[in-house]
Amino acid sequence: MKTALVQLDGDGLRFRAQSGSGHSLVMDDAEGDGGPRPIELLLVGLAGCTAMDVISILRKKRQVVEDYEVSVSGVRRTEHPRAFTEIEVRHLVRGPVDPEAVRRSIELSAERYCSVGGALSSGIARIRHAYEVQRPDGVVTGVASVLGPNRTLDVEVTA
Repeated sequence: MKTALVQLDGDGLRFRAQSGSGHSLVMDDAEGDGGPRPIELLLVGLAGCTAMDVISILRKKRQVVEDYEVSVSGVRRTEHPRAFTEIEVRHLVRGPVDPEAVRRSIELSAERYCSVGGALSSGIARIRHAYEVQRPDGVVTGVASVLGPNRTLDVEVTA
């Protein structure tokens, strides 16, 4: 079982949060601006979860990754609850890696291992995982996975 505790910190909407593993952070609204918004932490959690999976898989495949980053953006409903309806996850990998190994690693994370993505895509959010591999001999881009409602895998791999 995972746990979390949040405690009000002052007169505004700032909260101190503590995870069950003992780590803490501050959450706030735009007015106080002393920390990320709770909805932003969902995107941070998704980025961190899939990044940890993908780099672990690539290392097991003995791929030489010189740099790796994951960026996430989301579109929310205009009415309450303002849940995410579309989420784009962009994986950028640099180094002499096999693009197919990158694609497969992302697919495994998205469809099997990343619990944050699994939780988000089980509701109304459509999550699309795209990638770009910057190799010494060129750039390869594509889509590795699409989860959630309206899941259409628009697979376009370009070299």
